[in-house]
Amino acid sequence: MTQIIGLTGGIASGKSTVSQMFKEAKIPVIDTDQITHDLYQKESVVYRKLIDAFGSEIIDVDKSINRKQLGALIYQDEEKRNTLNSIVHPHVKKVVLSEIEKYKNLDVPLVVVDVPLLFETDFIQLVDKSVVVYVSYDQQLDRLIDRDEISESFAKQKIKAQMPLDDKCDQADFVIDNSTSILETKKQFKKLLTSLGA
Repeated sequence: MTQIIGLTGGIASGKSTVSQMFKEAKIPVIDTDQITHDLYQKESVVYRKLIDAFGSEIIDVDKSINRKQLGALIYQDEEKRNTLNSIVHPHVKKVVLSEIEKYKNLDVPLVVVDVPLLFETDFIQLVDKSVVVYVSYDQQLDRLIDRDEISESFAKQKIKAQMPLDDKCDQADFVIDNSTSILETKKQFKKLLTSLGA
């Protein structure tokens, strides 16, 4: 029987690092960020819906979706954020369900769904267990400013747009604390695999 694990965290908390650890452990990862990226391709259904909803200002010179521009719009406006999610999430979910079905048919024991908004959306209903990658708010803020080279005020806006990490931890089955060293994160990851029977 295939066990489906939902992997989430906050922006800049290190979810991608833990996702990579699953891949290195030869555990399949269904990456919803990558799926979203693929759905944004020119002339796709999602592409046309996004232009209808947000206008030509989100289009780059090469006619692709300018993800940074779109991000700037949605992080400032909850209504626009909800509009984006209502357009994109049903299509992402369809792909995720198809991928889960494929792995179940192959009788793969453990599959990870890497999804930023696991608890904020109905994706939580697709998984058997949830894992949150945690860092403190101050660390999250510092890492986000450094990673995206953005102002502190915009970084705070981006963090505020998601459910607080402490709340996610309260709802999670497992928490990986990524606030110290990569070695410590790896130790916790190994313990998690043992708990999951992998």
